[in-house]
Amino acid sequence: MATPQTPYDAVLHAARDVTRLDTALDAEMLGAALLGSVYAVAETDREGAVREFVSGFLAATTRRRTAAAKTIRTVFAALVPDAEGAAKVHPGTQAPAWSEQLGRVHLTGTWCYGDVYGDQTSYLATFAYDDDEAGGPEHALVALVDHNIGIAKDIFVGGPAGRIVDQVREMVDGDELTWFREEDPARLHGEVGRHLAVTDELGELPAEGSLATDRALAGARLALLPPPARAARGAEPLSGDERTALVRAFLASPEAVRFDLDPSDDAGLASLHFCLSLLLDHAASFPDGDPLRWSPTVAELFLLDWVHRRAVLDMDDAAMLPRVLRGWAAYAARRKGLPEAAATRTDTAIEEMIPEFARLYSTGERRSPATAAVAQLMADGVDPDDPVALDAWIEANRHRLADDGA
Repeated sequence: MATPQTPYDAVLHAARDVTRLDTALDAEMLGAALLGSVYAVAETDREGAVREFVSGFLAATTRRRTAAAKTIRTVFAALVPDAEGAAKVHPGTQAPAWSEQLGRVHLTGTWCYGDVYGDQTSYLATFAYDDDEAGGPEHALVALVDHNIGIAKDIFVGGPAGRIVDQVREMVDGDELTWFREEDPARLHGEVGRHLAVTDELGELPAEGSLATDRALAGARLALLPPPARAARGAEPLSGDERTALVRAFLASPEAVRFDLDPSDDAGLASLHFCLSLLLDHAASFPDGDPLRWSPTVAELFLLDWVHRRAVLDMDDAAMLPRVLRGWAAYAARRKGLPEAAATRTDTAIEEMIPEFARLYSTGERRSPATAAVAQLMADGVDPDDPVALDAWIEANRHRLADDGA
């Protein structure tokens, strides 16, 4: 067998049995999987790379006369209808009976579900073909959105739709840390589309799941939903006055009292406010910027990673920070109306992280070069606000700073 000479030849070879498939859904899933390899290797604008590939494929194969070539052209045109030349592609006389059903589906339901903390939300939409015998069974699109990193972390298209919906209902039934509800189709379209657009620009995709193989089919299904009412805007950062008001409300709360965070204690006041500023800065680094969204996962990201890379703590700060975090997380849980079990789980998780936090603080192994340099500067007794002393210190440590990448 001859080795394929071009990527287009390789796709034609991989799709050589497409006419033997039983339904349009089988063909669309095969076509999406083939395009998934293009999506996966693209370095930027992955959706655009797939569209460009399909345009090139349609142009390069226009004279191919085999039934398989004509059929996979029709499948690609249905999956990526905005590719150049897609509108001119039509099933030939040798096309399988299911060809007329490609992309001819209608929405049958939309839901979403997730954890009460707000770490992740999964969006679920179900679709049925106009002719289910030729088109295939009712199927589901499931998109997992991770709010901590602001991307669509995974996508799955498959069926049977009814079984998937039932499995989700069973999964959340009786679990007070999860929720499930019907969702507006336009909002589902907007949320999944917005986060997918971020995913499409990633230099490296999440390692697990079916994101690449199902992306083209998911995009085709999303395009059938009502358009979002308006483009979603990113979270506005808290103003200085809003931060101050939030901190004051917390310090007057029963949670601050419970964790012995006393604003009248002059000795610890500087560390207390510094620790609170770190919590707010960390929340602002998330896409949603919500200072009251804390969970075991968010607490771990903060206490065992972010704070070591971004802040220089003295011993008083390090001793106080876990206690401030526990108080703030409890306060946030009450403000959010989370179940007591959710608040307890977060508090327990933070308490269990404290030994590792202390170890990382003592070793400094997760400090960024810049943070390590500032920590050394302070250890050497240099006042960062004294420009003469600062310049002298930098000059004396120039070679070491260059080696550390600061």
